[in-house]
Amino acid sequence: MGAQAPGWSEAASHTGSPHILQPVVAWVWGTMAQALGEDLVQPFELQDDSSSLGSDSELSGPGPYRQADRYGFIGGSSAEPGPGHPPADLIRQREMKWVEMTSHWEKTMSRRYKKVKMQCRKGIPSALRARCWPLLCGAHVCQKNSPGTYQELAEAPGDPQWMETISRDLHRQFPLHEMFVSPQGHGQQGLLQVLKAYTLHRPEQGYCQAQGPVAAVLLMHLPPEEAFWCLVQICEVYLPGYYGPHMEAVQLDAEVFMALLRRLLPRVHKHLQQVGVGPLLYLPEWFLCLFARSLPFPIVLRVWDAFLSEGVKVLFRVGLTLVRLALGTTEQRLACPGLLETLGALRAIPPTQLQEEVFMSQVHSMALSEQDLQREIRVQLARLPESTSGPPPRPQARLPGAQAIFEAQQLAGAQGAAKPEVPRIVVQPPEEPRPPRRKPQTRGKTFHGLLTRSRGPPIEGPPRSHRGSTSFLDTRF
Repeated sequence: MGAQAPGWSEAASHTGSPHILQPVVAWVWGTMAQALGEDLVQPFELQDDSSSLGSDSELSGPGPYRQADRYGFIGGSSAEPGPGHPPADLIRQREMKWVEMTSHWEKTMSRRYKKVKMQCRKGIPSALRARCWPLLCGAHVCQKNSPGTYQELAEAPGDPQWMETISRDLHRQFPLHEMFVSPQGHGQQGLLQVLKAYTLHRPEQGYCQAQGPVAAVLLMHLPPEEAFWCLVQICEVYLPGYYGPHMEAVQLDAEVFMALLRRLLPRVHKHLQQVGVGPLLYLPEWFLCLFARSLPFPIVLRVWDAFLSEGVKVLFRVGLTLVRLALGTTEQRLACPGLLETLGALRAIPPTQLQEEVFMSQVHSMALSEQDLQREIRVQLARLPESTSGPPPRPQARLPGAQAIFEAQQLAGAQGAAKPEVPRIVVQPPEEPRPPRRKPQTRGKTFHGLLTRSRGPPIEGPPRSHRGSTSFLDTRF
């Protein structure tokens, strides 16, 4: 598999703070100590770095004969596209589709989100991930609404407590990637600035070690400012409650994951219970790092494409797929009679079972819908015991993917927009009423009759009818 984490505790623990071992971490260490022996399990601070991928011996760099693959990993095996990789013509067609969709992003998300989701499942072209990831997670809106914020945070001095912890972890983030080989290179220095900026942006949460590999993957594709806002969206919108000091959402999702295992893979669930492997022994490293330290890098990118589109549901699908690949058959379960063997199987899935296209097809075919996930979350949330050491989980704060984020940002933009100026209406006082004009009563009267009445009494003479009136020429004025 790809680069592995030195230990799940590195991802799950919130070091450098007064609460070094959280309740979750302490419980896991106790369980592993009982199963493996006290001398085999030590807290991360006591472990020797020489056994990890980030040891000092690797910082000197590999030999000059080792070249970087197409993802930037020195000596990696992805120099050329593997079997099942789409041909160049198909990649060009997908690139043109993404260029067209991102050119009219609001229209695309409003009317054609299903097309966006399907294209994300097929995989975003490598040349366009820097353009698509900030759009999917809404980071471009955050950056637009807060101009200059990242620059202020990057230039401000960081908390010495967090800065020391972050500096200690920098060399552990993908030490075989060309960006992060040198301590003074732009990769490690950019990672330091992004993580420091987040501790200043959310001082109540601080720094979690699992944010290191997440920010590193973002920096492989994005400038530091865009990587920072993507990290903010992942920590606060996609996975709220994951990277805080209490990690309350991780405990809830662990219970949800076990409930889904019981329903979808009952035999695997029974085996895990028999050997004493709880979800907190393997799930935090997967979910907190978004599988960045557990899967081959091509699959990591595909997982991220789908995750930024569809939300945390993708993480559950990937986790269930990995458990099925590791322990799905009777032979596999018989080969893992104890806790240590089972954890080893979950960490060492054969590369032949991790082919990019086949694996992602299995992930998307997993029988887990967003409705199923939300229903199970509600059930487990009601069963979760009340904790006095931290806040309760708030799964309602988690948005299920790009469409929900887009709609929330559109609504916030409409509510926060400047209200149009109301036209000023000036009421003039009414004018004084004029006496009504009387219309003369002329009905049934002739013009000649009006004239004769105005001159005085009529001239004596024989009576004449109305039709026998004198002509106009005989009338005297």
